[in-house]
Amino acid sequence: MNAVLLPPAAAQLTEPTSIALANQIQRQAIATPLSPNAIATAFVRQGTGAPLLLVHGFDSSVFEFRRLQPLLADHYTTWNVDLLGFGFTDRPVDVPFTPAAIKTHLYATWKTLIGEPMILVGASMGGAAAIDLALTYPDAVRQLVLIDSAGFAKGPDISKFMVPGLGYLATAFLRRPGVRRSVSLKAYADARFVTPDAELCAALHLQHPRWQDALIAFTKSGGYNFLSDKIAQLALPTLILWGDSDQILGTADAAQFATAIAHSQLVWIPNCGHVPHLEQPQKTRDAILEFAAICDRSSDA
Repeated sequence: MNAVLLPPAAAQLTEPTSIALANQIQRQAIATPLSPNAIATAFVRQGTGAPLLLVHGFDSSVFEFRRLQPLLADHYTTWNVDLLGFGFTDRPVDVPFTPAAIKTHLYATWKTLIGEPMILVGASMGGAAAIDLALTYPDAVRQLVLIDSAGFAKGPDISKFMVPGLGYLATAFLRRPGVRRSVSLKAYADARFVTPDAELCAALHLQHPRWQDALIAFTKSGGYNFLSDKIAQLALPTLILWGDSDQILGTADAAQFATAIAHSQLVWIPNCGHVPHLEQPQKTRDAILEFAAICDRSSDA
């Protein structure tokens, strides 16, 4: 394993949780059937106990869980992993950046780093990735937690712009600080959370090699738009956490998840937008711990 070399701008981080996480990012070579070469995969491990895996959202990184992971690490061995094509995980030229490849890489990462049934926590697009993994490899997942999850909502139809030339123009637009700030302001219920530190955390991975190539390839793949008809097949105990003021995905999908998943519980996070793990990390932690405890008591009965 080796430490991740972050861009020089990381020296401008100011929030203690951001600085601590930046100093803990490691990379592990993960062997997968996707390529003859192992993929250098970025992750942060904290805590001791039963395993819990955190999966970030679209165009994000391990920094997304900088506030929640330390709170959960008091109770679990927490693994915070950058998905294939995202964050600080390498983007090999011979590897596709599709949901199927993401699942293959995530399963290989689980086998290499964890290797026992886990609590799987996915936020936004990471929720869709978590659902996809749980449906294919149910033995790897003990309990599922979905935070303002994608899965029912269709992704934006921007794949038509992801052609040579136009694709790079589209990603160059997404790279603009003003555009990213606008997205951040929409993600929180309380705009005071959109600090220079938060904006920096959301942008550091843009400097990682082949960020544009991977984002274009993933968007052209159609993302997780295939998933909605499969969600009802989930048989795992599932916690659905949702910010009551989510302006990214709205709030209607929360009830749709609760209806579709047989063994599920819906918990609303009050005064919160699309990212409860950043805006209300303590309440998010408490809900996860309470859910896990209920599941453990049920399995012991």
